[in-house]
Amino acid sequence: MKKKKRKVVDIVQELVEKRVAESDIELVDVEFVKEGQHRYLRVYIDKLDGVSLDDCQALSVYLNEHMDSLDPIEENYFLEVSSPGIERPLKKDSDFERFTGRLVEIRLYYPLDGQKIIEGELIGLQDGKVRVKPEAQEQIVSIPRDKIALAKLLVRF
Repeated sequence: MKKKKRKVVDIVQELVEKRVAESDIELVDVEFVKEGQHRYLRVYIDKLDGVSLDDCQALSVYLNEHMDSLDPIEENYFLEVSSPGIERPLKKDSDFERFTGRLVEIRLYYPLDGQKIIEGELIGLQDGKVRVKPEAQEQIVSIPRDKIALAKLLVRF
C-alpha cells in the first residue's frame, strides 16, 4: 500500500507543478492519507500575497478533471486544496532561504543535545544543514535535513 500512496502523491505533484508553472502559485505539499474510514488527498498551495478561494477552487476543478481521466486512486477519497496556513511547513531548500530571519519550530526524529523540538530564528541552510538560533541561546544550531521530522514557521501573538 505504501508504494501506491507514493505513486498518487507523485502524480498529483506533477499535475499541480504543470498547472502552476507559469503562475505565482507555489506547490507547498501533497498528502494522501487515511483518517478513520476515509481517504484524503490534500494539496497545499501558497503565493506571496496569499492564496484566495478562487485559486483553490480553480486548482481543485483542474485536479478533478485530470484525476478522473488518469484514475490513479481506486477507492473513494476527498480532495482538499488549501493554503498551508500561517505556520506553513518548510519542505524545500528554497523555503529555508526564503524564510531566513523568521521564527521556526523544528521537530527532530531523535533528540539533539537532549531536545527533540527546537524553536528559534531561522538563519538559513548551509551544506545540507538547517541553521537555527534558539531563542534563549547565543549559539547557532546546525541540524542535518535528514534528522528533521517537521520544520514549520512559528507564529506567536
